Amino acid sequence: MIKIFLNALVSGLAVASVSAPIAFSQTAPASQNVNQGRFVAGERAILSAQDRIAPENAMTKDRLETLLPALMDETNIDMWLVLNREYAEDPVYFTLVPQPAFAARRTTMLVFHKHEDGFDMMTVNRYPLGDPYEAAWEGGDLDAQWAALGALIAEKDPQRIGINVSKDWPVADGLTHGLHERLESVLSDDLKARLVSAEDLVVRWVETRRKDEIDVYGHAVALARSVISEAFSAQVITPGVTTTDDVAWYLHQRFEDLNLAPWFHPYVNIQRPGLSCEEDQPFCGEDGIIRRGDVIHTDVGICYLKLCTDTQEMGYVLKIGAAEEPDGLKAAMAVGNRWQDHLTGSFQLGRTGNDVLAATRAKCKAEQMICSTYTHPLGFFGHAPGPTIGMWDNQGPTPVRGDWPVNANTCYAIEGNVKVPVPEWGGQLVQIKLEQDACFDGERVDYLAGRQSRWHIIE
Repeated sequence: MIKIFLNALVSGLAVASVSAPIAFSQTAPASQNVNQGRFVAGERAILSAQDRIAPENAMTKDRLETLLPALMDETNIDMWLVLNREYAEDPVYFTLVPQPAFAARRTTMLVFHKHEDGFDMMTVNRYPLGDPYEAAWEGGDLDAQWAALGALIAEKDPQRIGINVSKDWPVADGLTHGLHERLESVLSDDLKARLVSAEDLVVRWVETRRKDEIDVYGHAVALARSVISEAFSAQVITPGVTTTDDVAWYLHQRFEDLNLAPWFHPYVNIQRPGLSCEEDQPFCGEDGIIRRGDVIHTDVGICYLKLCTDTQEMGYVLKIGAAEEPDGLKAAMAVGNRWQDHLTGSFQLGRTGNDVLAATRAKCKAEQMICSTYTHPLGFFGHAPGPTIGMWDNQGPTPVRGDWPVNANTCYAIEGNVKVPVPEWGGQLVQIKLEQDACFDGERVDYLAGRQSRWHIIE
């Protein structure tokens, strides 16, 4: 079936275009790549550090006041403790506090209490955090601070006290051994017996997106896609001279210049006829000088307004005299898009990550498609907690993380690859490695800033 699909594509390919990429001037770049992302003109396409504070804090306050109480009910936690020391912060600390915040000063204690009469957000700190937190205690020395925390817990008398300890989820294992011991030392035996792992609450808190976050997330993704469009162009690449490392550093420096924090160093590689690409080879591509006729690939990730992106796209360097990429590569890109459709069409509310993977692989197998799926959640972290949908080195079930269910209002890097024979390369396989960011609303998966359906062309 996949061979019939390929033949039809090569003979008369019809590829849907997406909107244009962000530019950082008033004029869109004169490039064939303008149809690969979303165009946002003007110098305020990226907010200054100062101007980011208000929207970030508004989104944090909304999450704390509306989402957190519901999640505490869902996970049966009456009180949640997030205890931190300066420069040894819990992984979720910065998702909970107003900005600007550079550290948990000295020892910072966040206390969330869900009770019959309402919901309280409190701090037991030497330095109060301010709105939306109420200072239950402030000032004094460390011993007095811990005593105050113990007294507060005893006064509130919660039945299930969530603490961030977890064997399986690193993001939910932020309570250090020293702080754990100190906490137990200020609790009665009865209260100590009520301590439970808050791992389910932490994962649900980190994976769930509110409407305002989803509204701005597409902008962050489009920023990342726009810089890829710049890098995969003749503005940056001189065939026969520019190396993959040059392009990777261009991407990194461009993000830094735009005040967009990369959460990993970009990766760039090339494929061409004669380079090994076997069906059982996990990844095809190598470093080196970029030449005409090469396929190029990149993997980039940035964080903006507290939300992290993860994007992989493909480009082609035209041969002298050529006006477009070979038909075989057009067909290969379309197969990659079809794999994406198989994956996003397999999302169902409550289905586990392992089940989504199995459904996707069954669709690929039915079409004799060589596919590999390794999709992960996105949000406050690039590799966020939630349902793992395959691993590049394990296309079978993933224990624990793969068993986590798909929930509504969660976002993902739709990541994986297909291998497709290219007639113009003598039937050699090309690996189409794609990664685009999308959110699941409980019924369907929508791409946040479109997806690549046409090659970036380098003239």
